[in-house]
Amino acid sequence: MTTWVVGDVHGCFSTFRALLRRISWRAERDRMWLVGDLGNRGPDSLGTLRWVRDQGDSVVSVLGNHDLHLLARYEGILGARRRDTLDPVLEAADAGALCDWLADRPFVHREGRELLVHAGVPPDWTLDDIERGAELARRALRQDRRGFLDALYALRGEAAERGPVSPAAADGARAASAFTRLRIVDREGAPEFAFDGPPEAIPAGYRPWFEKSNFGKSGFERSPAPGGLRVLFGHWAALGLMVSEHAVCLDSGCVWGGSLTAMRLEDGSFVIQPAVPGDSPPPPSKSEIG
Repeated sequence: MTTWVVGDVHGCFSTFRALLRRISWRAERDRMWLVGDLGNRGPDSLGTLRWVRDQGDSVVSVLGNHDLHLLARYEGILGARRRDTLDPVLEAADAGALCDWLADRPFVHREGRELLVHAGVPPDWTLDDIERGAELARRALRQDRRGFLDALYALRGEAAERGPVSPAAADGARAASAFTRLRIVDREGAPEFAFDGPPEAIPAGYRPWFEKSNFGKSGFERSPAPGGLRVLFGHWAALGLMVSEHAVCLDSGCVWGGSLTAMRLEDGSFVIQPAVPGDSPPPPSKSEIG
């Protein structure tokens, strides 16, 4: 059995199918881990979501920020953003079933020392913190979907809370923000969610979440992940494919005309599929990659 870890698909279903052919995917034989953001921005979110759902237990997909955006649009909490391509999903006869399935996905998935997450984990969190935060977020989303999404997007300043939010929804929303939006942190490890540029454009006083602070000295030092984990993530297209001992970024910007990357977990080898023509929208304006 082979386990493939695949970066952000973003509705680029033609490229995804080309990658499946490249890796000779067989659901009865192989497993796949997806870093989230299954849909949006690309042309076929509906086909992507249906394919992943139909693979059953052979595919694990964690929730990304665009997956949560789809749920918020379905619930009427948010309107469409400029580059959304979610209308075919929302208008589909099985939209409710797809959103119910999506809302049941985890925020993190761990097997042994491998941790799958969409964006990252706060650098000061222990393994217990990560697992507790993931369970808080997952329980809040399952038990009070609208309350959780209200709290989540109120934190982002994109929606007003419609009423009192339970402590469980608020705690779950804070954890979900870290798991689905993290890129850089300040000296104390607090996230700065607005940044989405390349590493060389990180403002002074900030660092990637997966690197240890070494301010006042030269550069950064790698920081071991909690519990000796290796974190497999996406979300940061401007970072691109990045491999270190304790972290691997698999977002190679397929939806922006880059490529879709699969890593074979057993030996760390990569298969990189260039974006299929037609899967990429016009180039993004500043601050639209995410």
